[in-house]
Amino acid sequence: MPVLIVLAVLVVILLCSIRIVPQANAYVIERLGRYKSTWSAGIHILIPILDRISRKVLIKEQVADFAPQPVITKDNVTMQIDSIVYFKIFNPQLYTYGVENPIVAIENLTATTLRNIIGDMTLDETLTSRDQINSKMLETIDAATDPWGIKINRVELKNINPPAAIRESMEKQMKAEREKRAAILTAEGEKQSMILEAQGRKESAVLNAEAEKQATILAAEAQKEKEIKEAEGKAEAIRAIQDANAYGIEKLKSAGADTTVLRLKSLETLEKVADGQATKIIVPSEIQNLAGLVESVKEIK
Repeated sequence: MPVLIVLAVLVVILLCSIRIVPQANAYVIERLGRYKSTWSAGIHILIPILDRISRKVLIKEQVADFAPQPVITKDNVTMQIDSIVYFKIFNPQLYTYGVENPIVAIENLTATTLRNIIGDMTLDETLTSRDQINSKMLETIDAATDPWGIKINRVELKNINPPAAIRESMEKQMKAEREKRAAILTAEGEKQSMILEAQGRKESAVLNAEAEKQATILAAEAQKEKEIKEAEGKAEAIRAIQDANAYGIEKLKSAGADTTVLRLKSLETLEKVADGQATKIIVPSEIQNLAGLVESVKEIK
């Protein structure tokens, strides 16, 4: 019976000594008031009375959002700037024993570093150099927190709030700049419109001149073709008449017609000509002689 009681007490003590460390956590263990070890995630045995958990440390990345801090720029403008720090504990032992309150220490370090950086910059540089400020703060704070077991991954300026008068002046300036850009864009648009319109008129005039030139060329070519065709037609007609006359003469010759017959044929041709509307007729000398011949024939009859 006493043995069972002893075993039961040992079991209870053993169960009470078992500790489970969750994932992404670390326990700092002290034995008799001195650092002994750091437990990672898993099951561990804690010896009662001798050992104790000094601190439970979260080792995943954390975010610290600090309240706005008053800072003064190089040109004596006071503004409020709040920042965000992303950090991770890489050494739970240093985090436990390095500084009393690590988060407060980081906040104060961030505020002093920010004041030092902004103190060397003007208002305009502060408003346009966020990345530069973030890089300088990260470098300075990360180097200072290494002895505390803290790794600074990123530092960001959340808000930069200049005084109300400065904000109003900046808004007026931005409005003036916007109006200026709008006026410039309007002027550029009108300029481009005028240039395009002038180019359009120029191209239209060139096209009209080209069209008139082509029309003149085509008309001249058409007139030329017409005259050529008319000349060719007249030439063909003359050749046809000449051929017909030559053929008739040839027929008369082949029929044995003498000079008298040929003169009579000429007289008949003259008669046909006289039937026209001409007011003057030029009679060849040969035809005149032929007329005398005709009179002589009449007298013989």
